[in-house]
Amino acid sequence: MKAKKILRYLWREWVRPLALPFLLITAAKSALADINYVPTGSMKPTILEGDAVYINKLAYDLRVPFTTLRLARWAEPARGDIVVCFAPDDGTRLVKRIVGQPGDTIELRRDILFVNGIVQTYSPLAADSRGVRDLEPAERNAAIFAREQLTTRAGTHSHAVMALPAVPALRDFGPVRVPAGHYFMMGDNRDNSRDSRFFGVMPRAEIIGEAKSVVASADLAHWLRPRFNRFFTRLD
Repeated sequence: MKAKKILRYLWREWVRPLALPFLLITAAKSALADINYVPTGSMKPTILEGDAVYINKLAYDLRVPFTTLRLARWAEPARGDIVVCFAPDDGTRLVKRIVGQPGDTIELRRDILFVNGIVQTYSPLAADSRGVRDLEPAERNAAIFAREQLTTRAGTHSHAVMALPAVPALRDFGPVRVPAGHYFMMGDNRDNSRDSRFFGVMPRAEIIGEAKSVVASADLAHWLRPRFNRFFTRLD
């Protein structure tokens, strides 16, 4: 009897009052917006390990919470967008950049990206640029940084990329044509990213939102020291 009284008390005083707020919060995280912690460096120097990024799940459509069923669609992912998606081979949650849209032909030659046969434009990236300056000195010295200009329907999209010449990597790929309803994903850390070069093109249904900004950041190599200069910064 005593155990039943305790269970009834817990239900009445704790579980029942918190159930509805918990359901509303998790539904909002599923369908509206979320914060995604990034544990890997595949998007360096744009996103670093230890960044927590804001995900706009209403960027492209409205979904039924906890499902992939869409109630409405008002936009399509664009070349240059950073999105959260699920890898088609094992369902891993990923943060990657779209470099190829449906109908595009994607090719990589010595880490240089070609879209529809057109080489994308690259320019030097300053050592004090955002993201680059937050890397460890040894990593900065081992990498080559550039600003990539992706051609888009609206003009160009500029963002940082990096290469690691001393690391064995897939630097030549394709050409491959992106089929309808799919997208080609790549990490900005071109020589250290598991992306569409390895698991194939991404189905549209597996893209769940757009990464818009870094909300908070902690340096994993230095006892979670806050990187205050990265707090509330927009993602390019």
